Amino acid sequence: MEMERFFNTAGPQQPECYTIDPLTRFDLDDMLTLIRQQRYFVLHAPRQTGKTTCMLALRDYLNERGQVLAVYVNVEAGQASRNDKATVIKSTVDNIVWQLSLITNDRIAQEERESVQQFGADIMLSMFLSRLCQRIVKPVVLFIDEIDALVGDSLVSVLRQIRSGYVNRPSAFPQSIILCGVRDVRDYRIVLSNQDIVTGGSAFNIKATSLRLGNFSSDEIHELYMQHSRETGQQFDEACFPMVWKATEGQPWLVNALAYEVTWNMRENRDRSVTITPEMIDRAIENIIYRRDTHIDILIDKLGEPRVRRVIEPILANEDEVDEAQIPTDDIQYVEDMGLIKRERAKPIRIANAIYREIIPRELTRSTQEMLTQQPQWYQNADNSINMEKLLLDFQQFFRQNADGWIGRFDYAEAGPQLLLQCFLQRIVNGGGYIDREYGLGRKRTDLLIRKPLTDGYGGPVQRIVLELKIKRGELEKVIEKGLEQTSEYMDLAGSVDEGHLIIFDRTQEKTWDERIWHRPYSYQGRTIVVWGM
Repeated sequence: MEMERFFNTAGPQQPECYTIDPLTRFDLDDMLTLIRQQRYFVLHAPRQTGKTTCMLALRDYLNERGQVLAVYVNVEAGQASRNDKATVIKSTVDNIVWQLSLITNDRIAQEERESVQQFGADIMLSMFLSRLCQRIVKPVVLFIDEIDALVGDSLVSVLRQIRSGYVNRPSAFPQSIILCGVRDVRDYRIVLSNQDIVTGGSAFNIKATSLRLGNFSSDEIHELYMQHSRETGQQFDEACFPMVWKATEGQPWLVNALAYEVTWNMRENRDRSVTITPEMIDRAIENIIYRRDTHIDILIDKLGEPRVRRVIEPILANEDEVDEAQIPTDDIQYVEDMGLIKRERAKPIRIANAIYREIIPRELTRSTQEMLTQQPQWYQNADNSINMEKLLLDFQQFFRQNADGWIGRFDYAEAGPQLLLQCFLQRIVNGGGYIDREYGLGRKRTDLLIRKPLTDGYGGPVQRIVLELKIKRGELEKVIEKGLEQTSEYMDLAGSVDEGHLIIFDRTQEKTWDERIWHRPYSYQGRTIVVWGM
């Protein structure tokens, strides 16, 4: 039975998957020039971005041209052996032999493997590569994938052995070696078994350059989805594409996961006469977040790392007293390399895409959400809309009674007030609605847009509520003045908004709760915006 192609969410691309040509995802001419110049370099990108697919495609491209022998090896299995150099080096040699056996029919690699078994771990790999390259007629190009999965003594040994053989290329060492991983080698801080620290730059100072594999462009997303339409006849409403871009900003796993969810996991859409609508994309996003697929779980796990917290917490807390210069550069680079944040010229650091912006506060408050007793129907009007005044009045009382104890439970305590309100809101909109979140380092506020469909199905009326969250710093009236301006700006940006609210958290310990808890409406540029003190 002929199988329909599908959107891939696991492992390298295969012919049965919809795909963007991997050789178009980087500058092929630049890559070929580096190889011709006998350079050693790095290709890095966040997990599940398509690095392995691109490396395999380039390997095949080089071997088809026939001027070099390109070999791909994945060393991730060595992570389990950690500082056991002997095991890691032997497994790396064995992997190269195995991969070569898939390309050539001779026993050269196997013979040279056997010839170096008497050497110690600190020279075995370099000797093997040297002897191998002397016997193979063509220059060798070696791709080493998941290099940063190795740790400690083992990683340093691999890097230094490659460096030691560099001067013998191309006749007695690979003409070009490409290290592939999540991070650039210069950012490695390698802790040896004796607790000494070695930087990747010093262990591998022969690197010519570092290339970063980018996300899909909006045009590539459109092309990928249109492959499905051309093959099955199933159409996507054009309004879906701006939503997919905003949700993913081209992160390849997210792009494919959304498409797979909406065309296959949502079983009613397996009928290819059904057109994919924006409402279906919304539900697909929610399903992916709720299900916590492996990609999402890895991201969530990273939030507990101190290096990640030092970068993400000020972003969540919309700190205006912390700038990029006050966060360790190594930490920022580490979190960016993981794909969690995005840095753009002259703009604040921000979370990389809308799905990650949604996941992070949800996951940081998951256990708190489960402990809340409020039910969505308590805040619904007769027309199924949210009674935001009732909700915020109840939250004020909840915040007054529980803030000190509950905020202390959050790992990201500096962002506690904002997280607690978002936790409260999430519990309510889980009854049928969505929260769009905007926050970033130096923005001095968190923007929330609540979208609550009032009827079932796509195209019906939707309640839209803007909430602006700020920490009071300085004089209250100036905070209110600036907050009203920001709330109004976000209401303009969101469009067709039913109501706007400005929430100001006052963390002045000397004030009583009676002084902190208040609310009153303000008129600003023809709008009524309700300001809430917490």
